[in-house]
Amino acid sequence: MQEPWKTDKWFSSPWSYLPEVQQQYTFRPNLKIHDVTLRDGEQQTAVVFRREEKVAIAKKLDSLGIHRIEAGMPAVSPQDKAAISDISALGLKAEIFGFARCIPAEIDVIKSCGCSGVVIEIPASDHMIKYGYGWAIERAMKASIETTLAAKAAGLYTVFFTIDATRTELNRFLDIVEQVATEGHMDALTIADTMGVCTPAAVSFVVKKVIDRLKKPVEIHCHQDFGLGVANTVAALAAGASVAHTTITGLGERAGNVPVEDVVMSLLCLHGVNLGINTEKFVEVSRFVMDLAKVTQPPNRPIVGEKLYEVESGIIAGWVRLARKDHPLEYVPFAPELVGQKPVSIVLGKNSGPPSMEEWCEKLGVTASDEERMAMLQLVKAKSFEKKDLLTADEFKAIVEKVLQKTPAST
Repeated sequence: MQEPWKTDKWFSSPWSYLPEVQQQYTFRPNLKIHDVTLRDGEQQTAVVFRREEKVAIAKKLDSLGIHRIEAGMPAVSPQDKAAISDISALGLKAEIFGFARCIPAEIDVIKSCGCSGVVIEIPASDHMIKYGYGWAIERAMKASIETTLAAKAAGLYTVFFTIDATRTELNRFLDIVEQVATEGHMDALTIADTMGVCTPAAVSFVVKKVIDRLKKPVEIHCHQDFGLGVANTVAALAAGASVAHTTITGLGERAGNVPVEDVVMSLLCLHGVNLGINTEKFVEVSRFVMDLAKVTQPPNRPIVGEKLYEVESGIIAGWVRLARKDHPLEYVPFAPELVGQKPVSIVLGKNSGPPSMEEWCEKLGVTASDEERMAMLQLVKAKSFEKKDLLTADEFKAIVEKVLQKTPAST
């Protein structure tokens, strides 16, 4: 009998499903992923997506089942505007949103591009408005009200995006957004942890406060500066937020945005919340986008890392050999095919052990004694030290030949 923490595709912790833990969560039905790869993701230093590349990425995002695609900011360049129009004309299943500053004229452009929604940004903090923009707070409030009303008049689903919300005194933040909601318009509010400086407990608390005050849907947009973006995003959703802003593999400014792969898999495997995303395409889409972005990821990157399912440790290799036939989730948290990864494989390196030699001798059809396999292991370790890398199949074959040739023939 399957349990929510242990299925044929993943094996997580039963602690996450204790009634005392579950009762703390308020996940909304029909949660959505709002992908910002084509706008905020492209703000990663030196990343440039051409018009046709943005269209290709949008198609890949749609194949994943992403619910909303933020196609870009038309004010950035004519190429961006054209790409947004192209994407809107594709007839994708995903909703297509544009991104605008608090300038009413930009709303008309987004509407002309064929978008069904708009994200309107402005700082929520007095200090950012004063020191980052050089504006008076009155100007920012006036621009926010006028632009959100223009979006309403244009028939666009309007998301008011509060830059630097988490560095604003809470009551001041609530007063600002309530004024915009009352005098202007918003269909939803995005709480943006722009500098990635909040904690999951604080995010959870504030999301509940905002929902209670505004009676509006809340969206969450986090960054990874302290490595807490995924935890903050999941905490916001568990507290009642409706939409998570993410990018493919965390592409984005500074330390990056929140990776969609991590959020979706955390919800699915750790919380039993299925967003309907085609997780089996994660690796394919990640590598497609990262190749276009010319960004290299660590080989052990969660979910999509190139070497994530390669096992070098001799101890773990022993687990794999014993459990892979009937209990393949004893040594990994989720099945590789769930995210489009290659199967688990035992590789050869400095940390290999006797089970690694057994694996590779079997793979090559080599019969060797325990003594011979131990001799092979010492040479594998030495070669790995020399290379500072794994061994290739040919290098192991050469070691096998060397060991077996030195062994006296039995009489």
